[in-house]
Amino acid sequence: MPGDGAENTGDIDIAQFERLSLALEDKVQPSLVDTFTALKFDPIDGLDPNSVWRWRQAKSGTLVEFLTPSFEEDEGIKALPALGVKARALHHLNYLIAEPIYAAALYREGVLVQIPRPERYAIHKLIVADRRRDGIDSDKAFKDREQAAWLIESMAEDRPADVWEAYQDAMGRGPKWRERIGRSLNRMSATRKTIEECAL
Repeated sequence: MPGDGAENTGDIDIAQFERLSLALEDKVQPSLVDTFTALKFDPIDGLDPNSVWRWRQAKSGTLVEFLTPSFEEDEGIKALPALGVKARALHHLNYLIAEPIYAAALYREGVLVQIPRPERYAIHKLIVADRRRDGIDSDKAFKDREQAAWLIESMAEDRPADVWEAYQDAMGRGPKWRERIGRSLNRMSATRKTIEECAL
């Protein structure tokens, strides 16, 4: 890993498809609102803890965000009934969370979780870097590109076909996708070359 801080984050993003949440009849017990309160997380951007989508723990600074893919023109806040919380709807998220893999979270004895495929995560970071509200030159956008570059370079060594397939999938999803990826790669000539070499 790079070791320069680009690999670190203080955020935990939890994503679920809104339609899946509506289809599930089960609900988490106890509620996530009760769980976060017990863990001393405070709701952000809302007085009603049942309608917020972000929570922060004051002691650690850890931020938990609930996300869901947006298939509409506008991004907004959607309900995830199965989890009993709201979620921020985002474009491009459906690409990231499709076909997740299992991994062990390093907590106590270990916790089995589902995470995005690393090749999709890398390509998605190229898109996110171009979408940052504070601009493509912001610190967060720079960190997005660093993470993408490191992952793509690492995976190109023994899984080049996975990188190329994820890249081709995203590029085939429309002109806006291609524009966002292209603008990020315009600043990353070495990464662009690595991706192109994955096709060989």
